[in-house]
Amino acid sequence: MYGPAVVLGFRRESGKFVWMTRLEVHPDSVITMSGTYYNGAYYVGTSSLEELASIDKCCTFRGSFAKLDAKTGKILWQTYMLPDNQGKQGEYSGAAIWGSSPSIDVSRNLVYIATGNLYSAPERVEACQERENNQTIPTHPEECIEPENHENSILALELETGNIKWYQQLGGYDVWFAKCMNLSTPNCPPGPNPDADFGEAPMLLSVVVKGCRRDVAVAVQKSGIAWGLDRDTGDVLWSTEAGPGGMKGGGIWGAATDGKRVYTNIANSDAKNFTLKSSNITTKAGGWVAIDPRSGEILWTTTNPSNGVSFGPVTIANGVVFAGSYDKQGNIYAIDAENGAVLWSYETGSEVYGGVSVGDGCVYVANGYWTAGKSLFAFCV
Repeated sequence: MYGPAVVLGFRRESGKFVWMTRLEVHPDSVITMSGTYYNGAYYVGTSSLEELASIDKCCTFRGSFAKLDAKTGKILWQTYMLPDNQGKQGEYSGAAIWGSSPSIDVSRNLVYIATGNLYSAPERVEACQERENNQTIPTHPEECIEPENHENSILALELETGNIKWYQQLGGYDVWFAKCMNLSTPNCPPGPNPDADFGEAPMLLSVVVKGCRRDVAVAVQKSGIAWGLDRDTGDVLWSTEAGPGGMKGGGIWGAATDGKRVYTNIANSDAKNFTLKSSNITTKAGGWVAIDPRSGEILWTTTNPSNGVSFGPVTIANGVVFAGSYDKQGNIYAIDAENGAVLWSYETGSEVYGGVSVGDGCVYVANGYWTAGKSLFAFCV
């Protein structure tokens, strides 16, 4: 449930209400991600709207990830992404878990998640960042990241206990607060403040490199950087700038894979210059990118033909990538997974923000997001 951070259980056959569990008492807490069901349990993360509040009221929320008994709603464990701030301002807050669905590795008994930016940080951390900003040549880019700060991170948690097996903080210091977009706002934290959340959970896939199998976790950040990590250790195997980052992406809401390639949107919400692979054409629109999961090499890049923003997650099925466009015509595109060529498109009549579902020979998409669209379309063969 969106807000407050409540999970509801219903009987599938009748829709009868069974249980309700509140994951957070924080008044601004919400749930925006889709949870994952596995083996009698439901796994889901918490997020918050607190970073939109006034600066004098910021911030105390801490992102967490929970395992619930699917029959009763009982919280079996709940793991927080930041140290306990005792409800006090001026300490760590943020690190929400808000995008896509957590991935479960049955053989390793691990669940993989990714987190968002900080809303606030302790004074000692801000002072550290201020010192680093004043250095001509930073001595250590991650000097101000403390071990218990899991903002902008990919983590592997044990299914039975919720203990963190490993974590990888990616992108460095990032304290972002909405009111501080106005540079005249007083008492804002020192930069950089890229707002480089992970708006999606890592995908799990296996690749063969030089004859050896490698199990990889891949996620794309709002910064536009795609990351490939070793599933056992969290070591970074590769990283690639898939496209320009932005406050709303970059990569956001969900990449996809068929095992051969990783496919992602690049929303390009800030309309930055986006140079396409091979053609070297530059656009300010969003687009879609295919990446080799073995090396991180970009295989192809396709611009959004409508010149719109590409917010929605991508879907791959039968060698075709499906994606929507956030433009007034509400275009949906079918793209050749091998080379990025647009195979067909359709105007739905209003912005397409969400994803595309594929099943039983049909492609399903809905339109509208804070707009007039309210239709569901099916394209069948």
